[in-house]
Amino acid sequence: MRIGLLGFGVVGRGVYDLTAGRQDMTVAKVVCLEDVTLPDAQVTKNFQDVITDDSIDTIVEAMGGLHPAYEFVKAAIEAGKNIVTSNKALVCTFYDELIPLAKEKGVCFRCTAAVGGGIGWLSELERARRMQTIEQVGGIMNGTCNYILDSMTRLGLGYDEALKQAQQLGYAEANPTTDVEGIDTWHKVILSSNIAFGVSLDKETVPVAGISQIKASDIANFTEKGYVCKLISTGKCKDGNISAYVQPTLVKQGQPESAVPANYNLITFVGSASDRMSFYGQGAGRYPTAYNVVQDCADVLLGRGFYSPYGEKTATNNTDTLRYYVSGVSDAWLAENTDERWNDAVITKPVSVSQIHAWRKNNPNAFIAAFAEG
Repeated sequence: MRIGLLGFGVVGRGVYDLTAGRQDMTVAKVVCLEDVTLPDAQVTKNFQDVITDDSIDTIVEAMGGLHPAYEFVKAAIEAGKNIVTSNKALVCTFYDELIPLAKEKGVCFRCTAAVGGGIGWLSELERARRMQTIEQVGGIMNGTCNYILDSMTRLGLGYDEALKQAQQLGYAEANPTTDVEGIDTWHKVILSSNIAFGVSLDKETVPVAGISQIKASDIANFTEKGYVCKLISTGKCKDGNISAYVQPTLVKQGQPESAVPANYNLITFVGSASDRMSFYGQGAGRYPTAYNVVQDCADVLLGRGFYSPYGEKTATNNTDTLRYYVSGVSDAWLAENTDERWNDAVITKPVSVSQIHAWRKNNPNAFIAAFAEG
C-alpha cells in the first residue's frame, strides 16, 4: 500500500511514525502547508500531486475540519483511491454522500479513529453486528468533558479552572466550544448509531446538551446525594424506533462510568446475544489515534470496506422519559414539572428527552443532567 497523507499534525505525524519500517505500507507523499523535510516521503503543498499519482492507492486524511478535507476526500474517492480518516465531523456531516460514493466507486472507506481515538470501537461494532442485533450504543465519548467533570468532582476545581487546566495539558482547544457543548460527542453517537443500526440518522432530530453551564454548587449537590456527573451519549433501537441524544447524566457512585478518570473514554454497546460490552481507553492522543488509523490501513489491505451497509435517512423518536436535575433557571414549566428540590436546583418529574431539550433551547443558561436509567 502506498499512502498519500493529508496533514502532518498530531495524528498525521503519528501515522508516519507507525508506518515507518513496515513492509506492507508506506507513506509516499505528504500534503502539508508547513515546510517539512522527510527522508523517505515527498512533501507537497499541492493536493493534486497526490490525486494524480496513480501509484498511490490510499489516502489518509488527518487534516481535521470540514473544508478542504471534504473536497479532498471526495476527489480522492472519485479518483478510485481508498480512504482512511479520523475526522468524525467530516464523516458525520457528509455521511449520505461519501459512504454511497465509496460503494459506487468500489473503494474502501474506514474511520475507526473517528470515535474513541485509540479504542477500536467502530471495528468492534462491525464484528458485533455480524452476529447479533445491536440494541444500544453510547457512553463517555469525549475526553475533554470527562477531564473537566472529573477534575471538578475529585479535585474540587471550578469549571473555569478545570477548563484552563485541560487547555494547558492539551486536552482542550483554545476554543473549546465543540467539546464542552457536546458537539464532538454528538457527531460520535450519530456515527456509532448509523453503523450499529444500519441507518443514516437525521442529525436535526438528535438533541444535545453540554456541560458549559455546570457550577461547583451542582457538583456539591451530586456528591452529597451519591452521584457523579458525566457527559453521556445514548443511541437505542427498539421495535424499529431509534432514539439518540447527548446530555450530562448522573450515575451512581460505584457504577463503571462514575470511575472513568481524566481524559479516558468508556464506550458501550448492548447486543441481543452478548448483552453489555464496554471498551475503555485513551480517547485521543497522537499514537493511540494513529494506531487505529494504521489498523484501518491494514484492514483496507484485506479488502474490508465500510462497517455496515448504507441505511436510508431516519429520524429519531426521543420519547424516553427520565427525571432531570435542572439548575440556573426557573419558570412556569419547570415549576409545573418539579418533583423535589436539591437546594437551589430542581429535580423534575419524568419528562421525555425531546420535551426537556425543546425547553432548554429557550433556556440556554440552564444546566440539565438526566438521571441514568436503571
